[in-house]
Amino acid sequence: MKLIKSIFPKQFGFFPYIFLVYTIMPFLSLLRESGSKQVLGYGMLLLFVVTYRQLFVSADRPSFTYWLCAQMAIIFIYSLFYHISYIYLGFFPANFVGYYREKTKFNRAFFGLVFMLVFPCVYHFLADSASIRELFSVLPFLVIMLISPFGIRSMFRRIELEKKLDQANEHIKELTKREERVRIARDLHDTLGHTLSLLTLKSQLIQRLAAADAERTKLEAKEMETSSRAALKQVRELVADMRTVTMTEELANIRHILRAGNITFQYEGTEDFSDISPVTQNIVSMCMREAVTNIIKHSKATHCAVTISQYADKMTVVIRDDGTGAVKEKMFGNGLRGMEERLMFIDGGLTLSAQNGTVLTLTIPLIRKAE
Repeated sequence: MKLIKSIFPKQFGFFPYIFLVYTIMPFLSLLRESGSKQVLGYGMLLLFVVTYRQLFVSADRPSFTYWLCAQMAIIFIYSLFYHISYIYLGFFPANFVGYYREKTKFNRAFFGLVFMLVFPCVYHFLADSASIRELFSVLPFLVIMLISPFGIRSMFRRIELEKKLDQANEHIKELTKREERVRIARDLHDTLGHTLSLLTLKSQLIQRLAAADAERTKLEAKEMETSSRAALKQVRELVADMRTVTMTEELANIRHILRAGNITFQYEGTEDFSDISPVTQNIVSMCMREAVTNIIKHSKATHCAVTISQYADKMTVVIRDDGTGAVKEKMFGNGLRGMEERLMFIDGGLTLSAQNGTVLTLTIPLIRKAE
């Protein structure tokens, strides 16, 4: 049983064995022959079976063409010098011609198939060695055999395209996983970065006030607890369902964080962001959070102002502070570089300048939601 299974490649299953049934017909037909013609006929039939097996084995090798030519030559000899009925064996090479993926090779093989099938019919018609009835009985099968290579080739092209599509989908999945890891890292950075920076400042302040002002120390410690609980809540929400943050929620969060950091806050602009898509709101919220984190960590500011202006085709977010930690334009740190990358997803951009402090301007194109 194992020997039988090893005759043909496993990926073809039992399909090759089914076609072998058709070799019984020429085997029985050769019984009517005699002498050397019968011996030669059985020898060619044995060689035909060998070529059939080798065509499956050498499907992707240069020898495939040689085995196909040998098989066509055997059928040509059978149908020309034995009987026109042997032309039914043309179903075998018609199947293998469709294996060619290159158009030039396919065309050459198809031309050889046409010659192998048509020439014996014309020869027997002109030589009157086969009846009109026999020739007409072969005609429908000739049409099927000439169409088969195109069907087989189309099938293999579809299989190849599906394989490439599967590979592309796997590649996309891998890229999606990588992008998701980067996104989660950014979200964690944006969510925890400003809170941890604030806790660091608070802990330093508590160390200085511990001996001098006990009440103030208790108040600062309480605010540290509140901030840490808020951060823990945000992390849980982030891990649970990657919660989308709205701009209204983020403005309220910014107000709380800045107040806890002894930085006054001023906001100018609308409070209604319902016309802005959730994706845009989430990205802008993360950028504002990163900006506030930088103000707390680097600016040494006492006042921060946020101005949001909405126009017909765009929205601008201007974040100002009066600190001394401004950086030169284009000398972005990891936080600002991450903001740039986020804004690229919605075709937005940012500019950073020093004007009595630091001014960060976000520009985001808007697509209004349909009513």
